[in-house]
Amino acid sequence: MDAAGASDPSRQVRVRFVTKLPPPLRAPHTSIAVPADLTRMGLSEIVNSLLLAASAGHQTQPFDFLVDGELVRLPLQEFLLAKGISAERVLELEYVKAVAPRKQEDPCPHDDWVSAVDGSNPSFVLTGCYDGLARIWKDAAECTHILEGHSDGITSASFIKKGCETEDRLHVVTASKDRSLRLFKFDASVTIPKQTGAYKILRGHTSSVQSIAVNPSADMICSGSWDNSIKLWSIKGSEEDGGTISVKKRRTNSDSSEPEESQFEGSATSTFLGHTQCVSAVAWPEQQTIYSASWDHSVRQWDVQTGKETWNMVCGRALNCFHCGGESSSLIAAGGSDPVLRVWDPRKPGTLAPIFQFSSHKSWISACKWHPSSWFHLVSSSFDGKVMLWDLRTAWPLASVDSHKDKVLCVDWWKGDSVISGGADSKLCIASGIEIV
Repeated sequence: MDAAGASDPSRQVRVRFVTKLPPPLRAPHTSIAVPADLTRMGLSEIVNSLLLAASAGHQTQPFDFLVDGELVRLPLQEFLLAKGISAERVLELEYVKAVAPRKQEDPCPHDDWVSAVDGSNPSFVLTGCYDGLARIWKDAAECTHILEGHSDGITSASFIKKGCETEDRLHVVTASKDRSLRLFKFDASVTIPKQTGAYKILRGHTSSVQSIAVNPSADMICSGSWDNSIKLWSIKGSEEDGGTISVKKRRTNSDSSEPEESQFEGSATSTFLGHTQCVSAVAWPEQQTIYSASWDHSVRQWDVQTGKETWNMVCGRALNCFHCGGESSSLIAAGGSDPVLRVWDPRKPGTLAPIFQFSSHKSWISACKWHPSSWFHLVSSSFDGKVMLWDLRTAWPLASVDSHKDKVLCVDWWKGDSVISGGADSKLCIASGIEIV
């Protein structure tokens, strides 16, 4: 196809629609001629027409299209020209369900900036706030627990997936600008908002704690701080644990008839040194491996047993966020002090160049998360007030969510089909109905 043909609205391309979707969503396999200037929305209309002709009960829905494993994000003729694909052959278009939110749920208001969010529990959402409180939201709608005790803003919060816990008993860890971590446990069956104090306080950092991660066996935590260090902590809360002392007794509420609850204080079991600026993000994807990202422009890998750095990649930007995922959970996504979300593959030695770069944000990237069950999909948030959904098979965002009225500070997936985010507008926002096959 030449340049003149590329702009000719009368040109047609023969295409064949194929899919891996179940039979009700499979169009006839015969090839048809379509206008060469169709966009993916026009292609989606044709697929829906074919499906509607085969089944009167078909409900129209948006589709995305792949050619040789790459998502089509240009008019068809421009895509063929850019990829050097002949318009004379029958083009095989694989269609998949479009990845985009179908619904915006009612936001959950907070009293200050929402700086941390965890959507790893299908029944509850955990948020951390600059008012020093963490909150548990049942079904991302009703606040059932307020976790108190920090004297400054919360910077990171995570559910602890303890092997012995049941759905009625959940554990949480939070980190704060007050230089401490706190461990909480609460009864998930409670429906009336209840204030809950920590059963264990972890002290040792000399500056604000910026990030936390739980190991796969859920018995250790690592934390990154503005003191440039990474510390490891034991989750166990009994007085018999090494480095743990009982510091006071705390009543569960003001009623003197209620039993008092012990509160313990713990110290770090290990400290990793090497970063020269704030450790802004940590991840613990494997039992013996920790990753960290820093404002010193580096991503580092650490051996848990020896505490030694085993890999160091300098990326040229101060980093705010970092997450492991993608193919075999081996890819690294990170963002920081520019609008570009970058993805690296540490399995490829000898190069520090990212394998993917996404540059549609307009300001610093505050958070990024891989989808828990997809190799291709991830989500990012930015100080530009937007949340964006990405697919490694195209450089353009799949969707841009404009729920917030100010900077977005944190983001996560929830239940596999929703994105939750918190921001400087003091809201937890939920975008739902995202279908990822």
